[in-house]
Amino acid sequence: MDFDSLKKKQREIRHGFPEGLALRVHRSLSWLAKSEQCQDDKDSQFIFLWIAFNAAYAQDTEVLRHTESEAFSKFMSKLVELDKGNHLYSLVWSEFSSCIRVLLDNQYVFQPFWDFQNGKLTEEEWVLRFSNAKASANVALSTKRTDQLNTIILQRLYTLRNQLIHGGATWNSSANRDQIRDGVAFLSKLVPIIINIMMDSSDQLWGDANYPVVNV
Repeated sequence: MDFDSLKKKQREIRHGFPEGLALRVHRSLSWLAKSEQCQDDKDSQFIFLWIAFNAAYAQDTEVLRHTESEAFSKFMSKLVELDKGNHLYSLVWSEFSSCIRVLLDNQYVFQPFWDFQNGKLTEEEWVLRFSNAKASANVALSTKRTDQLNTIILQRLYTLRNQLIHGGATWNSSANRDQIRDGVAFLSKLVPIIINIMMDSSDQLWGDANYPVVNV
């Protein structure tokens, strides 16, 4: 799945979309299209893919300030339940099992590591949290809990997103190439699947889009 195939599908069935879903899909597709134009700039591609993801799933911004992980979890559980073609399952277990393991072992996308660097945690605390987080991920891997594993991956990529958006990284830096590469590879497959599932489930409640179009 890519922008062209999803846009074609959207044009064919969008007349049946509720207003909130129509706006979410339209916005998400626009950012997905932009991401596909940035193959030679992985930093920009990652950012555009994250915006595309956020446009699809975003909930109330006030509520989410301290509950992003919970929002990821609820959203992914809903998507897995609605994924009749098992595309999310195939994404995790067929295409990206090795890439995911590398990402989960990467301390640079684990927020407590940075909390330690900033003096908010002791070294012992962050190492213990990292060990526990990897154990939880391994349980999700061994039990093939697609929703849990995707949530864990998104939590890690959220840390990477924060590094880029808040100016905590240098453009095209060699210091974060591995996680940027893996993040782009994963999101470039995940985001189209999400959009497709949402379009196929237009009868579900996806909520009003944040920042609605205002007629003036």
